[in-house]
Amino acid sequence: MEIPSPPPDKLIFVHREPSGVAFVLINRPKALNSLTRPMIEDMGRAIRSLASDDSVRVIILSGSGRAFCSGVDLTAAEDVFKGDVKDVDVDPVVQMELCKKPIIGAINGFAVTAGFEIALACDLLVASKEAKFMDTHARFGIFPSWGLSQKLSRIIGPSRAREVSFTAAPVTAEQAERWGLVNHVVEGRELLKKARQIAEAMIRNDWDLVQMYKAVINDGFKLDLDHGLALEKERGHAYYAGMTKEQFKKMQEFIAIQSSCSHSTS
Repeated sequence: MEIPSPPPDKLIFVHREPSGVAFVLINRPKALNSLTRPMIEDMGRAIRSLASDDSVRVIILSGSGRAFCSGVDLTAAEDVFKGDVKDVDVDPVVQMELCKKPIIGAINGFAVTAGFEIALACDLLVASKEAKFMDTHARFGIFPSWGLSQKLSRIIGPSRAREVSFTAAPVTAEQAERWGLVNHVVEGRELLKKARQIAEAMIRNDWDLVQMYKAVINDGFKLDLDHGLALEKERGHAYYAGMTKEQFKKMQEFIAIQSSCSHSTS
């Protein structure tokens, strides 16, 4: 299923599919999807709306044209940075971090500075071979405020993160995959297809547990290992304690069906 072409005046385009997959496209291709303040706020509202929509299971975030997002539109920098986005309801990164549903970033080209930070707010990334990640905060005298200084080092290691941020050198999709920043690198024409395949695989699983799994991974990642393990045990006990006999019965039936399918295909 193809995503319909977004109207030129719809700079943040949302498309819902019956399968439970929703797409959010940053749609300002002539400006490499650079963000104005209204676009930032519209994206925040879109993510918040999808997060509360029971028909949506997974969100895929991408860009139109040859860029994912080239960052904040520097011709309107004062409007963005001086005012800041204090209202969490319209802050896209805050809304992505609050969203209980998986968010897949489909990185189709340049992900620069604020665009890099939006990519880092996704749960996993699929990139086209043309994708490049750049942190130009230091080049332009912009202080990071959407998490790049903290998140990148936790993913690729502090030494690599320092080089990326201090030099503003681009990181190719292949390098990002080797460093563990990107899950998959594909041809550009296959990008949204691959992202949709991953989303549909998620949707086939127990939906409540997918969301709880996201929460325990993300919350545990903020802790040291001992406290993370304790968190997992605590939530696991709470989960099983709340299950009814009927839910345990359904679990056993599901396991039996999966086991039967596995034996029949082997």
